Amino acid sequence: MVISTTIADSDQNLHSTFASRYVRTSLPRFKMADQSIPKDAAYQIINDELMLDGNPRLNLASFVTTWMEPECDKLIMSSLNKNYVDMDEYPVTTELQNRCVNMIAHLFHAPIGEDDAAVGVGTVGSSEAIMLAGLAFKRKWQAKRKSQGKSCENPNIVTGSNVQVCWEKFARYFEVELKEVKLKEGYYVMDPEKAVEMVDENTICVATILGSTMNGEFEDVKLLNDLLMKKNEETKWETPIHVDAASGGFVAPFLYPNLEWDFRLQLVKSINVSGHKYGLVYAGVGWVVWRTKDDLPDELVFHINYLGSDQPTFTLNFSKGSSQIIAQYYQFIRLGFEGYKDIMANCHENTMVLKEGLEKMGRFNIISKDIGVPLLAFSLKDSSKYTVFNISESLRRFGWIVPAYTMPPDAQHISVLRVVIREDFSHSLADRLIADIVKVVHELEGARFTANTSGARDGGTVDRAEHGLRPMERGIAKYWRRFVHGKKTSSVC
Repeated sequence: MVISTTIADSDQNLHSTFASRYVRTSLPRFKMADQSIPKDAAYQIINDELMLDGNPRLNLASFVTTWMEPECDKLIMSSLNKNYVDMDEYPVTTELQNRCVNMIAHLFHAPIGEDDAAVGVGTVGSSEAIMLAGLAFKRKWQAKRKSQGKSCENPNIVTGSNVQVCWEKFARYFEVELKEVKLKEGYYVMDPEKAVEMVDENTICVATILGSTMNGEFEDVKLLNDLLMKKNEETKWETPIHVDAASGGFVAPFLYPNLEWDFRLQLVKSINVSGHKYGLVYAGVGWVVWRTKDDLPDELVFHINYLGSDQPTFTLNFSKGSSQIIAQYYQFIRLGFEGYKDIMANCHENTMVLKEGLEKMGRFNIISKDIGVPLLAFSLKDSSKYTVFNISESLRRFGWIVPAYTMPPDAQHISVLRVVIREDFSHSLADRLIADIVKVVHELEGARFTANTSGARDGGTVDRAEHGLRPMERGIAKYWRRFVHGKKTSSVC
C-alpha cells in the first residue's frame, strides 16, 4: 500500500537560495545527506519551501483552529518537551487533563455529582476518540453475547453514509460491519427511522453526528433515542448510541442549550469532541467521555508502573505532547461559558453574512442549515456553464481554499462548495470572500460568452471556455474525490 509518493521526474536535490551564504552544495531530496549543514541554512531552506503552503487563515476547508492568543502560544512552546504519558513526572499536566475531562462531562450533562470524577480521556483527535469508543461498545456487546451463550461473530455499527472516514477505519481495523443509511437529495443527514430499521441483535451501537462534515447539520439525536428505546423495549437488545460531536460538541451547548443531544438522553453512552475544532485549540487534541464508569470495560484499561508509579492508560498510542492539553485548559479557564458563547455567536453571525451575500447573487442553492455548525454549504442552481469545481480552482488565485466535493451516496450527483467559519474569520473577510466569488462567477460567465461568440464567428461549435475548464475540473474533482463514498476525506478530525 502506497503511503507516500514522490514525483518521478523531479530534481532529486534541493537547491538553496539565501542559504547559499552558508552552504553551496545541494541537498538530496529523498535521502539523508552525508554531512551536516549550518542551522541557519537548514532553517532558510525549510522556510523557503514552506512559503508555498497556503495561508491557514484563508483555508476555509478546515474545521481546525488556526489562531490562538499569544499567551497560550507561550504555554504551548514551554510545554513542547513534556511527554503526556509521564504522569508521575508531570502530575500537574495530568491534573489539567482530568479537569478538562470533568468540565466537558458537565458541559454534556453527564450524570455525575459535583465531587464525582468523570470517565474520559484526552486523545490526539476525534479519530482516536472514536476508535476508543467503538472498542468499548464492541467489548460490551461481546461480553453480553457470551453471557447469553450467543455468537460474537459479525458485529455491526449503524451510521449515515455522511460519516467521517474515521468510522470506516474503525470498522475495517477492528472487523466491524459498517451499515450505512444512504442520503438523498434534500436530506443530507442520517434518517433516524431508517437507522433504527437497520439495527439488529449484532448492532454494537448506532453512531449519530452532531455537525455533519458535509453540510454542518445536526442529526436528530432525540428522535433517534426515542425510536431506539421503543425498539429496545420490544427486542430486549439494549442497543446504545454514540454521538460523534467532533464539530458540534463545542457549538451546541453555547448556541442551542435546550437542544437535547447529549447525556440527557438515556441511550447516549459516549460522546467524542474535537478540542482542535470549535474547542479552539491548535490541531492535536480530542476528547471522549463516557456516561458512567460501567460504560467503559475495565479490560480495556492498561496499568503500567515503569515510569515511576501505577498509571492507568486507555489510548491507541503512547507518547504524545502535553501542549495541546494545556492549551485546552487555558481556553476553558480563559473564556468560560460566556466567552465560548460569544465566539460561537460571532461565528454564526458571520455565517449569516456570507449566506446573505450568496443569496443576493441568485446563482446558488444553500444546503446547510441555520441551526448547526457555523459553515455554509452551497451548490450551483445551474451547472451547465461552469461547476463548483471551476469556482473552487479560480478562488485559489485570491488565496482562498474553498473545497468542492460531491455528496455521499445516494446524493452523489449533488456537488457543493463549503466554507467553514472559524473564530478568525471576520465580517470583513466574509465581505471580501463574497466579492471574490462575484468576480470569479462573472469571469467564468464571461469566458463562456466570449468562447461562444468566437466559435460562432469562426463557424465552429467548439466551446473554448469549456474545453479549457474541463481539464481543470477533472484535476479538482480528483483532488476532492476523497469525499465520495469509499474514498472519504482522511483530513484531521
